[in-house]
Amino acid sequence: MNLPSASARLLACTPLLFALAACSPPADTVAHDVATAPADAFLAAIAAHCGKAYEGKIVEDVPAPTGKDPFAGQRLVMHVRGCDDPAHGLRIPFHVGNDHSRTWVLTRTPYGVRLKHDHRHADGSPDAITLYGGDSTPPGTAQRQQFPADADSVAIFRRADMLASTYNTWAMEIEADQRFIYELTRPDGRRFRVAFDLAHPVALPPAPWGDKAPPAP
Repeated sequence: MNLPSASARLLACTPLLFALAACSPPADTVAHDVATAPADAFLAAIAAHCGKAYEGKIVEDVPAPTGKDPFAGQRLVMHVRGCDDPAHGLRIPFHVGNDHSRTWVLTRTPYGVRLKHDHRHADGSPDAITLYGGDSTPPGTAQRQQFPADADSVAIFRRADMLASTYNTWAMEIEADQRFIYELTRPDGRRFRVAFDLAHPVALPPAPWGDKAPPAP
């Protein structure tokens, strides 16, 4: 019996090897998907609360405010809205008493999550200081993402002579069905954290200023 030569066997296998290579994703694509997977899990964990609102409280605020504190004595409520396409973005109004000016805007990017702060006046017009934030520091985790101030935000703060804010880093944490945390820190020791109780939904607040559409379920 004649056995095929090594060269013949190699030639016979070559088409199969090319086919397998064509079916395999590039190594850099695999690495990118692994690195950004926590961002998807993070957004999904928040999206699980779409259409619900939760009350929070300040758990850390150092150094203590020296001037008028807009949060003092106010009821703090977050409301997960903007859930039409939660894998790509969410909107979370942050209500401070009767002040409905603040909305956290989360957007999925090719490299993680982007956080922006949308600030509006009662008539819906944008505040002079709005749409500041930054992109998450990769990879983050499914429970926590950090957002250093981006170049646009630094420019906004400089124009407003808010130089300390140019060093802002925001963070969000979520513990499934337990709590959600919004955090602001600076290298100078500034630290502000609000914790929301995810175990006990509350009545839905009004729509945030500038957004009269009903929340998506």
